Amino acid sequence: MNSEASRPLGVALKDAAARALMRLVARLPMPAIHRLGAGLGLLVAYWPNRQRRNALMNIALCLPQLSREEQLALRKRSLQELGKTYFEIAYLWLRPAVEVLSLVREVRGAELLERRDGKGLIVLSPHIGAWELAGLHLAAQGPTAIFYKPQKYLDDLIRAARARSGAALAPITGKGIRVLVQALERGDYVGILPDQEPKADKGAVFAPFFGQPAFTMLLVNRLARRTGAPVVFMFAERLKGDPGFRLHCIPAPEGIDSEDDIEAATALNRGIEQCVMTCPDQYVWPYKRLRRRPEGALKVYTGPIDDTAVFRHVARLHG
Repeated sequence: MNSEASRPLGVALKDAAARALMRLVARLPMPAIHRLGAGLGLLVAYWPNRQRRNALMNIALCLPQLSREEQLALRKRSLQELGKTYFEIAYLWLRPAVEVLSLVREVRGAELLERRDGKGLIVLSPHIGAWELAGLHLAAQGPTAIFYKPQKYLDDLIRAARARSGAALAPITGKGIRVLVQALERGDYVGILPDQEPKADKGAVFAPFFGQPAFTMLLVNRLARRTGAPVVFMFAERLKGDPGFRLHCIPAPEGIDSEDDIEAATALNRGIEQCVMTCPDQYVWPYKRLRRRPEGALKVYTGPIDDTAVFRHVARLHG
């Protein structure tokens, strides 16, 4: 049997195993899920691996005002929080929507989610805390279209989970963008994860993210300019000593709807930075946000994985 013929079976087996594991985890109470996740995060934090390296690389580049000891401590905490994120997804996806939504203990800035003058609202949820809960909460407020990247594994489960409170999913295609425009023109909500690196050259520019050049989407800017819809950031912070979450709604910085692409992308990243600094432990620091580099710039995620090598490479990147 050739590799092409065997690949679908391999995908199916991995998918089935992931579903079985998630069903088991989803039966646990949230405090137990968080303890399991924190334990996994500690293993990742202490066992040399690329995720650990990439997290430290990003923290050291983006938060140079911290001492090395503070950067290492932040990495440890953030990997524990990331472990919680991975484990709690099973609960957030598979438990009844009303039960999941009851985990929201407080919504700060809730008035920013009000739609006015018949205009839709663009809501940006960075990869902080429980972004799946943020999306579910948004859809519970009214008609919502969520920009969505089809997945190799668990795709139908993810789509069903995100649609539980009424969201329509728009794929990351030209057709999906038309769905978002139509939703905003009707006065609906549109949800977007704004801190992913775009794959295509078109519709993106380099703009500063914590002082580092990051390839940044212009989709939010294009939607805001075309429809006149305001832009808000929203994320779900995991509470300490409580299995619940606090939702934060923050107005987008001025310039996010600018006709100047660099100004617009810079405003977008500035809004993400503000969200990150509200609870830096809960940002997904291992994500290779700076993978794409301006021409002639040194690559970021390269070299040995030990911490000493990471700090040396960061010093070279800082120039």
